[in-house]
Formats: sequence, structure tokens, C-alpha cells
Amino acid sequence: MQLKDHRGLEVSTRNTRSLERFEKALDLTTSYFVDPLAEINAAIADDPDCAIAHCLRAGLAVMSSERGALPLIDESVAVIEAPATGANDRERRHAAAARAWAQGDFARGKQLYDAIVVDFPRDQLAVQIAHVGDFFLGQSTMLRDRMAQVLPHWDASVPGYGYLLGMQAFGLEETALYERAEDTGRRALELNPRDPWAVHAVAHVMEMQGRLRDGIDWLSSRQADWSIDNGLAYHNWWHLALHHLDLAEYDRVLELYDTRIRPVQTPVALEMLDASAMLWRLTLRGVDVGARWQPLAEAWAPIANEGFYAFNDVHATMALVGSQQWSRVEDVLSSMERAAGESGTNATMTREVGLPLARGIAAFGRGRYAEAVEHITPARAHANRFGGSHAQRDIVHLTLLESAMRAGNAPLARALASERTDVKRTSPFNWRMLGRALEMQGLAQDAAKARETADLRAAAQQPRREKVAA
Repeated sequence: MQLKDHRGLEVSTRNTRSLERFEKALDLTTSYFVDPLAEINAAIADDPDCAIAHCLRAGLAVMSSERGALPLIDESVAVIEAPATGANDRERRHAAAARAWAQGDFARGKQLYDAIVVDFPRDQLAVQIAHVGDFFLGQSTMLRDRMAQVLPHWDASVPGYGYLLGMQAFGLEETALYERAEDTGRRALELNPRDPWAVHAVAHVMEMQGRLRDGIDWLSSRQADWSIDNGLAYHNWWHLALHHLDLAEYDRVLELYDTRIRPVQTPVALEMLDASAMLWRLTLRGVDVGARWQPLAEAWAPIANEGFYAFNDVHATMALVGSQQWSRVEDVLSSMERAAGESGTNATMTREVGLPLARGIAAFGRGRYAEAVEHITPARAHANRFGGSHAQRDIVHLTLLESAMRAGNAPLARALASERTDVKRTSPFNWRMLGRALEMQGLAQDAAKARETADLRAAAQQPRREKVAA
């Protein structure tokens, strides 16, 4: 008898236990809970030739964004493509997509996953990998449009439907459809309160709209659903810290960093990204982060010169600059220069955004602020090309603005600060930056008004403090 998965798609395995383990692992993968790899390995132990389990194993490696995960892809692709496995066409297409990604052709790999989604819109695994691929490559419209493609084929009776709504909410947010994004994210959570990606999507909406207190209350009130045994928890804690950062509540930000964002010195790139980004934001604001840079830099060191994914390289550079390890900084810049000269998706990402930004960060760390402006300015207009979300890529604009301030370039500083207050008028930080820029231009009265606005914006966001469990 031909077995099918929970969404009605045929699989090649004849082992029902292995298939059930795959379903459990898929749910853990999409929800980011516990350790899906252990469940995948159990599925493979039940049936070493279970092609769909190998598709998921390879997909997890794709979504890790690390070169060190590539052997998992190679191993699983070899099993899927072996004639004895008897993999069906859909499973073999997964293998081809993962292989292209492992070879460094991220764009081609994602196109192959895209095609699977079009032909098999209920392939939840392909949908998620393509969604994450859109994120890694900064393709915001596809984060939105992919869900428009597949959702007509789903409804609430299909297992996993709520997760797709969470993905749709994130895509809507990344394309500035904030009201629809929040409504969709909340609807996803009505179906499944323990969907951290949907929680995350609504948190993004509140971040982009400058609804600081709403964001703090949103994440805090749902903490029990997203913060326990969840692989996305560190990132949602990062979002919570962003709100406190805008309110200049730096002690609270450092507490969240120490206890939630970076409580353990793990070598996982996705976790180190948020740690680097938060410490760099604090550093830009002149906050003393103590000795926190050093252990983070040491955690980055083994993969800092991989030249595999520019987004990772830039965040490794932040940590190495923050810890003043200049010889390692130069090593990373050299590896990025080599990567920029190669072929493949990352070469383009590195040339267009990653390398200029890393050079700008290094120049900033050395106090060469005008040089930092020179490096970063050309890259900022197309920073989306090296991946991440709008909230994450704000680090580009923040670094450029602070560089302009410290370089004494008052007209540029005012222009950049004015951009921020126009887009996010409720942000106290943005108004403080505008006040600094106006002060630089000798416009004391206007600067005072900007600082007054900052105080009013901050006061409007007080004082409903969240309660965080010990």
C-alpha cells in the first residue's frame, strides 16, 4: 500500500513508524521546539532508506546557514538518490535543491524548492525551506507571495495550516502590510498558541510601528508559549530587548542579554547573530558592555573565516571588532575578499553588501568614522540583498548614522535621522538622534524640541512593565 503523509502527499517509505517520526520531526521543525534532528535520526533508524526523512534532515542543514552542516546534506542526498532507496520524484527534487544549496548556489537551490512548492503546495517542508530561503536571500516579496500561492490549497482541517498563517504574517510584515500581518498572526495563534514564528511576526509589526509598550506586553504575556525549550526563543528575547533599547533601558537590555539572549556560549550561528547585533547596537549608543564581547568573539572564531554566508561574516566582524581582535578582523576581511571573487550566490551578497559593511564596521571600531561612512553608504540602498529582516538590517542604517555623527558630518546625520523620525515617529531614540544632529548644526532651539519630543514619546510608552519568570 502506498503511504501518504498527513497532508495527502505520497512518500516512498513503507515503514509507518518511520513516517510518523518524520511527521513529529516536521512539526518540531516548523514550531522550532526541542530537537527535531533527534526525531529525524530515529525515523532514519527505523528505515535507513526513508527518503522523506532524509529530505527533512537535509532541509535542516540548509536552514542552519552554516558550512559545518553541509556533510548532513551530502549524506542525505546520497541516500535519496541511491537507486535502491526507491525515492519518488518529489523526494528526488528535494535532494536536487539541497545539493544546489550545499554547492553554494543558494539562488538555484531556492528556485528548486520554489518549484516543488508550486507543484506540491501542500509540501509543508518545501514551503518552510523556501520561506527561510527567502529570508536568507532578503527576498521580502516572496516571503509574502509564496503564502498567497499555497494557502488556497490549505484550510484549517489540514495539519500545519496555522504554521503557514504565521509565515504569511511575517511576509506581510516584511512588505509593510502591517494591519493584515498582525491580524493574520493573531489568527494563527488562535489555532495554535504555541507558534513562536507567529508570535515573532506580530512582534515584528510592533517593532516596525514603534509600538514599544505593546511589543513588550505582547511578548511578555505569551512568554510561556514561546520561551521554553524553543529554538527561536533567543530571537524573541532579542525582539523584547529591542523595545527596551529604544526606551534607553540599558540595564534591562543587558539583563536580557545575559539571561536570555546569550546565557550560554553556544557556537550556533543563528544565536550568535542576535548576540552580536545586540551588543553592537549598545556599543553604537556608547553603552559599556563590559567583557561580553570577548567570549562571543571566541565562539565566532572557528567559523569566522568560512566565507560561506555574508550575513554571518558581518556579524562575526562585529564581535571581533568589539573585542578589539584586529588580526582576526583582518583575517575575516581577507576571507570575505576571497569569497567576493568566487562564483555563487554568496559571492554576490559579499561583493554588494557584506564586504562594504564589514569594512565599515572595522573602520568604525578603529575610530575612522568618515571612512566608515564611505564604505557603508553605497551598500545601504540594497542591504536587503544579503538577507535578514528589516529589523535586523537596521544595523546598517544605525551604524551609518552613528558614523556620520562621530565624523562630524552634520548634514548627513540630520538627513539620516530625519528619515528615521519620518518612518517611526513614536521612537524616542530616533528623536534623540535628530536632536543630536540638529545640535551639530547649531540649531539649539530645534534640537531642544526634538529632545522634548523624545521625552514625550518615552513617557507615552510607560510604565506597564512585563513580568519575566526566573
